[in-house]
Amino acid sequence: MATKIERAARVLSRSGGGVALRRLPTWSGLLTLCFHRIGSRGESTWERTLWDATVEELDQRLGFLTRNAEVIAPSDLLAGEGIPGGRHVLLTFDDGYREWATDVLSVLRAHRLSAAFFIATGFIDRPRAPWWYEIPWMVRRSSRPGLPASEWLATPLRFESGRRDSASDLLLDAYKALPGDRTEPFLEWVAKESGSGRCDPDEVREDWLSWDMVRELRDAGMEIGGHTVDHPVLARLPASEQERQIAECGRRIESELGAPMRMFSYPVGLPDSFGAEARTALERAGVRRAFGYDGGFARAGSDFDPLDLPRITGGMEREILGATLALPQLFARW
Repeated sequence: MATKIERAARVLSRSGGGVALRRLPTWSGLLTLCFHRIGSRGESTWERTLWDATVEELDQRLGFLTRNAEVIAPSDLLAGEGIPGGRHVLLTFDDGYREWATDVLSVLRAHRLSAAFFIATGFIDRPRAPWWYEIPWMVRRSSRPGLPASEWLATPLRFESGRRDSASDLLLDAYKALPGDRTEPFLEWVAKESGSGRCDPDEVREDWLSWDMVRELRDAGMEIGGHTVDHPVLARLPASEQERQIAECGRRIESELGAPMRMFSYPVGLPDSFGAEARTALERAGVRRAFGYDGGFARAGSDFDPLDLPRITGGMEREILGATLALPQLFARW
């Protein structure tokens, strides 16, 4: 069901008002878009919200963006000391999916654009199912009616017909709230009680980039940034483990690419998912720009926090993207 904001965005786009507003200086700053998976879901059991666009939709959106804003390169942001004036858009991609090299790169090249690709290095070194894949996989695979109440769930969770997505969402939220040393026992419990077991790494091996593919992206002018080693929620870890996740990610990138990690995106990216300890680790690693994922845009001339730049999803439909480019003050939501 559409939210009030989404309905307002569609009304603005359909009225033609969005076209007029996009021609006026209604805002100045940087709107950063975040994408995850690109392509056709098909029968994949990956979490549905990760699929932001088909390749064709991405091509159309990039064309729309270049007609209505200046899409800047990551190097442009790194070169400046603040947020540039004017209507600017930056493209970013999170996690490390194979279609970035096989499909997305050719679309970017066709539009003569570059983007920042943030990789979780552990999934390239050791391809396996991440928690945001495995939880929905276990729920959809289960032949049981649900999960019992336990130390993990205050009340039983039912896998009723048509409600498995909401059950997955609840379990994903539960996972993200756990201390880091409790996440693996939680996954083991869901695997046992759902009857699904754990996902075979071979099932998802071909979903991840290889280092050769990462080098291909780099050689095409893309910025390769960090996204930790294992994609944990950093704020749920002790400071020493946050340091390791960030520092080791940077070391692997530099080892494979011969260049330091200059940009970073926080896993999950909500305000409670990272804090001062992660920022300190980023400073030690030499990171110059880091991104959350909680909506908003960076205004030109405003206070500039290089390690907490706002981002919004790139996986919005065309009408909502149009309204967002017209009035990000209202529509730049997560």
